[in-house]
Amino acid sequence: MIKRILIIQTASIGDVILATPLIEKLYAFYPESKIDILIKKGYESLFANHPFLHQVLTWDKKTSKYKNLFRLLRHIRAQHYDVVVNLQRFASTGFLTAASRAKQKIGFDKNPLSCFFTTKVKHLINDKKRHEIDRNLSLIVSITDNTRVKPKLYPDFATFEKTAIYKQKKYICVAPASLWFTKQFPETKWIDFLKAIPDTLNVYLLGSKEDIALCERIGTLSAHSKVENLAGKLSLLESAALMRDAKMNFVNDSSPMHLCSSLNAPTTAIFCSTVVDFGFGPLSDDAVVVETDEKLNCRPCGLHGFKSCPKKHFCCAESISIDKLVQRL
Repeated sequence: MIKRILIIQTASIGDVILATPLIEKLYAFYPESKIDILIKKGYESLFANHPFLHQVLTWDKKTSKYKNLFRLLRHIRAQHYDVVVNLQRFASTGFLTAASRAKQKIGFDKNPLSCFFTTKVKHLINDKKRHEIDRNLSLIVSITDNTRVKPKLYPDFATFEKTAIYKQKKYICVAPASLWFTKQFPETKWIDFLKAIPDTLNVYLLGSKEDIALCERIGTLSAHSKVENLAGKLSLLESAALMRDAKMNFVNDSSPMHLCSSLNAPTTAIFCSTVVDFGFGPLSDDAVVVETDEKLNCRPCGLHGFKSCPKKHFCCAESISIDKLVQRL
């Protein structure tokens, strides 16, 4: 009997969203079980009022990182999990998994502590047919099946009510920022794109508090009469709720793209230095990837991007025509 399950994914927001198919599938197979998830502190709002989760555990990595790690281990052991599923390939979460005392300890073979897992699954990053959700779901094939399940989040009624004020006229959402410079469509390109958008459409700029200044510059310099900067004003679930009903969402290869996937929102995803073959592309029914037409021998330059273009020209982004974005309006 599987009564208690823990899913571990303490990486970025996008990675956490791409872990949600496991929640959906495990609940479908074990509806009486208590399913918990361990994520990085600060992202717990993603799972507010989630119908299938019993407990959301958080790891504070910013202060007393390893002290908090051992505190987490004590808590995990006290839960007496039957199954611990670790989606990460790092020693810290491998340690939590190996030392969890769970009956089944499942993870990828690339985790340095996978020798202590009861089940190790081969991790393939360059298989063109495999999305990250397929890699993640492969971890639980032995206790479920091999059916594909997409990401899903659950904004509640109050969340949709809060965003209703922005939905009175047709609108698009633009999330211009990324943690990595080489994954972010250039600021000047976003400005040119907004200049090409008709005034009949409202434009909502989305992002975190750190993105407020970027969004303000883009909105101001575009001179579009119906631009509103919502960066830092909406929670993650509120942003997802707004994106769900947009005429179109324009995003980078970053977490807003995965928010779109979680609510099947229309998506135009711009891939600069990274490529879809890595397995992190959009999953909405109406989703298109926009990228350069130039054959660049330096692209892709890395799995996660860089703080600056290694070749100093950033052609993978600068050579993308905004006409490709306009065509998606």
